[in-house]
Amino acid sequence: MSDLRYPIGKFTYKDSPTPEERVRLIQQIEQAPANLRAAVSGLSQQQLDTPYRPEGWTVRQVAHHVPDSHLNAYVRFKLALTEDEPTIKPYAEDRWAKLADTQATPVEVSLALLESLHDRWVRLLRSLEPQDWKRTFRHPELGVVSLEKNLALYAWHGRHHVAHITSLRERNGW
Repeated sequence: MSDLRYPIGKFTYKDSPTPEERVRLIQQIEQAPANLRAAVSGLSQQQLDTPYRPEGWTVRQVAHHVPDSHLNAYVRFKLALTEDEPTIKPYAEDRWAKLADTQATPVEVSLALLESLHDRWVRLLRSLEPQDWKRTFRHPELGVVSLEKNLALYAWHGRHHVAHITSLRERNGW
């Protein structure tokens, strides 16, 4: 792996996923909490405070970032399903990762939050009709984003951050 920032590669999106591909993407979102829990399982406080790469976030920051990010994604889905092309508010994830709750909150709290959040989110995703996937929101920096593209992005996002931790564990023999 040459770029530690992208252990599974950068996110790419080609075309609308087929119904079968959507099922697979939803399964990846469903599995993300268990995969993150397994990735951090048994790590010491010192290991949790180790950056996954030089100049990168610590494992602890990554573990808290995933539910922060996925909470935003969940809300974006709900907004797009209930409003016509709502403009969403981006957030400064780098600044969120430095807030006191990221340092002071046990990782278990974010793991539990992610599990509960994904339970609700997956129920919502599985309820969507084919036309719902075409609904959109407007991101001030990225433009118009469809729910099917956002699904693919967040399926990738969970795997991406789990791989940050698992690749660090492999490199360090943890």
